[in-house]
Amino acid sequence: HLLLFLLFVGPFNCFASYSRATELFYSLNEGLPAGVLIGSLARDLRLPTTGGQHPAAAQPPLSFTLASRGLGGQYVQLDNRSGELLTSAVEIDREALCVESSGATVFGEAAAVSSSFPSSESCLLLLDVLVLPQEYFRLVKVKIAIRDVNDNAPRFPVPHIRLSVPENAPVNTRLAIEHPALDPDVGTNGVQTYRLRDNYGVFTLDVEENESGERTPYLIVMGPLDRETREEYVTVIIAEDGGTPPLVGSATLTIGISDINDNCPQFSDSQLNVTLYGNSSLGTHVATVHAVDMDLGSNAQITYSYSQKVPQPSRDLFHLDESTGTITLSSKVDGDTPRLHRLIILGNGPGCIPAVITVLVTIIKVMMRPPEVVPRFIANEAEGVVYLKELEPINTPIAFFTIKDPDEKYKVNCYLDGDGPFRLSPYKPYNNEYLLETTKPLDYETQQLYEISVVAWNSEGFHVNKIIKVQVLDDNDNSPVFSQQLIELSIEENNVPNAFLTKLHATDADSGERGQVSYFLGPDAPSYFSLDKTTGVLTVSTQLDREEKEKYRYTVKAVDSGFPPRESIATVTITVLDKNDNSPRFINKDFSFFVPENFPGFGEIGVISVTDADAGQNGWVALSVLNGSDIFVIDTGKGVLRAKVSLDREQQSSYILWIEAVDGGDPALSSTAKITILLLDINDNPPLVLFPQSNMSYLLVLPSTLPGSLITEVYAVDKDTGMNAVIAYSIIGRRGPRPESFRIDPKTGNITLEESLMQNDYGLYRLLVKVSDHGYPEPLHSTVMVNLFVNDTVSNESYIESLLRKEPDISIEEKQPQISIEPTHKKMESASCMPTLVALSIISLGSIALVTGMGIYICLRKGKKHHRADENLEVQIPLNGRINLHMLEKKPMEISNI
Repeated sequence: HLLLFLLFVGPFNCFASYSRATELFYSLNEGLPAGVLIGSLARDLRLPTTGGQHPAAAQPPLSFTLASRGLGGQYVQLDNRSGELLTSAVEIDREALCVESSGATVFGEAAAVSSSFPSSESCLLLLDVLVLPQEYFRLVKVKIAIRDVNDNAPRFPVPHIRLSVPENAPVNTRLAIEHPALDPDVGTNGVQTYRLRDNYGVFTLDVEENESGERTPYLIVMGPLDRETREEYVTVIIAEDGGTPPLVGSATLTIGISDINDNCPQFSDSQLNVTLYGNSSLGTHVATVHAVDMDLGSNAQITYSYSQKVPQPSRDLFHLDESTGTITLSSKVDGDTPRLHRLIILGNGPGCIPAVITVLVTIIKVMMRPPEVVPRFIANEAEGVVYLKELEPINTPIAFFTIKDPDEKYKVNCYLDGDGPFRLSPYKPYNNEYLLETTKPLDYETQQLYEISVVAWNSEGFHVNKIIKVQVLDDNDNSPVFSQQLIELSIEENNVPNAFLTKLHATDADSGERGQVSYFLGPDAPSYFSLDKTTGVLTVSTQLDREEKEKYRYTVKAVDSGFPPRESIATVTITVLDKNDNSPRFINKDFSFFVPENFPGFGEIGVISVTDADAGQNGWVALSVLNGSDIFVIDTGKGVLRAKVSLDREQQSSYILWIEAVDGGDPALSSTAKITILLLDINDNPPLVLFPQSNMSYLLVLPSTLPGSLITEVYAVDKDTGMNAVIAYSIIGRRGPRPESFRIDPKTGNITLEESLMQNDYGLYRLLVKVSDHGYPEPLHSTVMVNLFVNDTVSNESYIESLLRKEPDISIEEKQPQISIEPTHKKMESASCMPTLVALSIISLGSIALVTGMGIYICLRKGKKHHRADENLEVQIPLNGRINLHMLEKKPMEISNI
């Protein structure tokens, strides 16, 4: 913003010819990948470029910049130099950007939309681009129209659409389907047509488009409908867009045919003939009429009534139940009662002409009086129904029956008619007395109601029935019964809280409250399991973890509401199924292994222990080496880490590996561990002598060199470590005029002069130096020849070199090198001259200087002569002995495996 402000407040005439707003319009398809060229601003604005005819120095480079990176800026990339506008890594989704269905939808920084847009369905990205420097400054408004592609299929908002059509709907009836399909695409890529998979020959679809372009499907009735023939049609409605290729969506369409009152009651017969005896008792069933209406609900309700043609005496004699159509005898038949009755009965339906049936009742006169049956009930009785408890003992008395003949001139017999555990027997010693009793216990769950008849007939064939109903009363004699005694369930671990497990079901054959079952958890059930006492729904209130506990086993109870209550028990077992929710776990996050160097290839370095708490395939663990796989390999199953090649500590003393453990789940989980391998040194390298560099080199030692002076040094290194690299130096062979004149420091390798050199000490000295380490179990060593030439000058180098080329005759001194050696030989020799000096000093005090000098000379000559008795004084004498220097090289070693 500051840059814009400075540009506009500057000298306007400097860039007046270019300081104007310009519009550029581009279009591209949605969903393009990154890097697709949208347009070149420099080319489309016809701006001069540095590649033209003018010199580059005369044209400052152009700069293109987005004024601000708003919502539209995240979808494009602008090359600041070339002005090329490209798609970015953020994919453009037209349906996500342009959610409005009417007018142009704009995303970007601009506030106005040009009327030159191609259509009302345009989806625009607006960008403001600044072109600099000032000589070419302009504000460019870039408009990018996002073209729709057919990347969305039509989709119905609900999977099941239900439509109701009345059965009397005329042909060409149009019914709008209230849930049309939706397609986020626009234009021809949106929903174009609808069709039915099966139209059953009576339906078709039509599509109407409103002013806003929305298409609504209509169901058109093409044929007659009859609910009584078919009450429902199930088909699939398919919506198809206009893309290439077209995409489709579907939903289930259920067309229900609603009922109308288009059917009336009908009797199956037009007339019914019935015969009734004149001695029939009140309430005797005469007949039942039944009409049928094919409609549903209130349209099928039927009532029965007498026609107006039925005389009132017949109405009074016979009662008609208007709901059931049952006709019963409602008054006594006497001698004046007509013997034929024509009962015209109407079946009435709503809005219908009544159906008609005629019932002809013929009454047969009885000249004699029938026998009489007089009951006297012992058990509880009400309105002809006897009530007995189940499990009553056998021979439980129910009632006494007295059989009488009103005319007292006929013999009357009596028997029991009907099924059931009952018996009617004469009750002696009385005549015409009978006892009704049970023959075995009653069971409510087997049968609740019995209907029996006590039949009495006389010798003339007339008989009478006395109907007895026995109602068995329920007792709480049944325990609830689970449908399964062992209920085996399973659930995946990490379940949602209050997850549904199962619904327990137990039945109780008893009735009423005695058969109502409640459910309870047993005392061994964990507290986080819940059981609804009414519905039997078993849930778990917390997340289960298979790794914590895999199986649960507890009891549940079903208890009825009887008194005393009865219960039954079932066992619930729940298996918690494994999910891959545990990563492999190493016993240690860091493993360290100590391995001796030169360890054989594919030897076992160590075992990487890893576990996975999951089960089955989720708990299978595969190990792999993430780094260093060219040297190390790991056994996937056993976790054994091995090296493919022998390892040399001197090349690399330690290795750091990363081991990955991946389980067999989907998706797989993994973890890593750090492995440190430290190589232990073994004494496999002898000391390496760095100086002197050759056995043929030599050093000039001047005779004037003072005793104790450093002559030269032997310098060696050892690639091993620790005691294997501690080096000791020793002289194991000497050759020369007076070879004891030189000494080597066992620690530093410094060679010093022990005694003053005389005229006879001139010549070549050859010192065989052994350089040994302190390795275990056997030290290694190297040897080097130190050549010292004692003389004032080197006048004949070829002569010295010829001496060096000869094999020296040196005897090997097998002495262990001592780290600290005190040169006491010289002191002892010097001490032997002290008494002589003291004596001469006392006797010749006057000439002490002369006598002392002569004494020292005599003593020194005497001591040196004693030590040179066996030596050859000629330095030109060749060395006759031969030493095999190769025998002093490194000896082979065997390193035991650690």
